[in-house]
Amino acid sequence: MSSLIEQATRRLEQLKRAGADVPDHAFGASSAAVADAPLKQPVGAGALVRSASSARLEPSPPLRGERESEQLTSAMVTLDLDALAASGIVSPHAPRSHIADQYRVIKRPLISNAMGRGAAAVANGNLIMVTSAVSGEGKSFTAINLAMSIATEFDNTVLLVDADVARPSVLRMLGLAPCPGLLDMLTSDSVDLSSVLLRTNVDKLAILPSGTPHPRATELLASDAMTQLLLGMARRYPERIIIFDSPPLLLTTESPVLATHMGQIVVVVQADKTLQSDVQLALSTIEACPVKMVMLNQASTSSSGSQYGYGYGYGYGYGYGEESESTAAAHREV
Repeated sequence: MSSLIEQATRRLEQLKRAGADVPDHAFGASSAAVADAPLKQPVGAGALVRSASSARLEPSPPLRGERESEQLTSAMVTLDLDALAASGIVSPHAPRSHIADQYRVIKRPLISNAMGRGAAAVANGNLIMVTSAVSGEGKSFTAINLAMSIATEFDNTVLLVDADVARPSVLRMLGLAPCPGLLDMLTSDSVDLSSVLLRTNVDKLAILPSGTPHPRATELLASDAMTQLLLGMARRYPERIIIFDSPPLLLTTESPVLATHMGQIVVVVQADKTLQSDVQLALSTIEACPVKMVMLNQASTSSSGSQYGYGYGYGYGYGYGEESESTAAAHREV
């Protein structure tokens, strides 16, 4: 019990430094006092947020296998699911949609590999990195949608990690303000996963922000602390799948470093934009990963004659080449 109180006290201190309205006497109270500490942070992304500005540290429904400490010290944020659905994000409460059906197809082999039900065992199969060759291909949009789709599963929970530490965008796209996260855990022994994890009103979805920018972010991602953190995250809850939104492979050094820890990687490729040579070069930087999949984004669909794009939907295909220029591309692992 003492460890829970210590974690709660550290979280109260972090909130007070961040400008939260935390009374001084709360530092002498029990860890349950954390539930009454409102966050007072500016909120970005305008219409995408309805109630993130009133985010509170509230007890959220426990996920299977979850420890009490994570519930007591993790902040609870509310996503505006209607606004996110209007921008093309899969919503677990929205009616069945074309984009939701596409993500059901894409997530199935990833979940099978993560849970050890694939053709072969995949080490760290529940660590899945979503990346691209260059910027502007929709990787963050894909990572968020993939996480939201997995959150609808009965038997799995999902943690969405914003690992694009140079240009984080997950919180902005979800309408949430910047806050401590991954980099803070790597630079401070007093910051643990429970204290920076964001619980959401999507029961099985949690978010780990990128955290405070750091000039040596690449070295931090390559450090022993990062290796131990990822091992702990992969093994902490067997049913949890962890999605990493990472930087483009050809533009930063962080992404290839992060890839060395992953069990599965999804490379997002924008149709009619990304050069095949860039995709091939990007794939060569992640050769060590056991499972690599390429997803074709913004592909025209011959059946409807329409074009789905960032914020509205997408076409998909595994593999790359002439046959993957439409959604009729064969699905295969690279």
